[in-house]
Amino acid sequence: MTPLHHLVEGRGEPVVLVHAIGCDHRMWDSLASDLAARYRVVRVDVRGHGESPVPPGEYSLKALAEDVLAVLDGLKIEKAHWVGLSMGGMIGQAFALAHPDRLGRLVLANTTSGYGPDGPKMWEARMKAVRDGGMAAIAELVMQRYFSDAFRERHPEVVARMKERVLTTPAKGYISCCAAIRDLDSTAELGAIRARTLVIAGGKDAGTPPSMSEIIATRIPGSQLAVLAEAAHLSAVEAPEEFNTLVGNFLASP
Repeated sequence: MTPLHHLVEGRGEPVVLVHAIGCDHRMWDSLASDLAARYRVVRVDVRGHGESPVPPGEYSLKALAEDVLAVLDGLKIEKAHWVGLSMGGMIGQAFALAHPDRLGRLVLANTTSGYGPDGPKMWEARMKAVRDGGMAAIAELVMQRYFSDAFRERHPEVVARMKERVLTTPAKGYISCCAAIRDLDSTAELGAIRARTLVIAGGKDAGTPPSMSEIIATRIPGSQLAVLAEAAHLSAVEAPEEFNTLVGNFLASP
């Protein structure tokens, strides 16, 4: 277990927000601001990211989920809703399967339950690129995945800010989290998730396309699927108003 840097805002039912790889808790600035009026919002920096420690060795999604559980334990939170995007959604699946009694509602955004037979090779290549060239070797590619062409053209300041966060992510932490994502294979287990679940996809997300979200939504009993048609991978940043409305309505629904 790695002690995670975290922020707590607002009062009410607890909601934990878990970011994408190469980001940190600031990815959630817009959603956290919206939710804090009604909820106790807990934002974490996943190990290897932001202000959290960078322990050596490869990480696993199960270990990353246990890190978040330790934060909840430390805050004496018995049960929390979970909003996870990309890697945060993968960790959320691991958390839901390991600790169903600690989970309220579950939002899985721009994520997947498995990359198929070619997934490990893809993530090993990403790890090698960072080992050989540091975070600068992948930063531009990541921006092309994070945001649609139209958004990058209209909002270069947002893209520049997110690129800087990728560049300042510790390379060792990034590589270790890539290993956790490389080993992702939870599709067959999703039917065991009983949390009320919202799956959010980006219509222009090349990294985790809507077809991956459809698999998750089909496997988790009773889950809902919403597609933000014009958003790419970081939908919470690219389309914050629509994303925040989806999450807010889902958490508040009877």
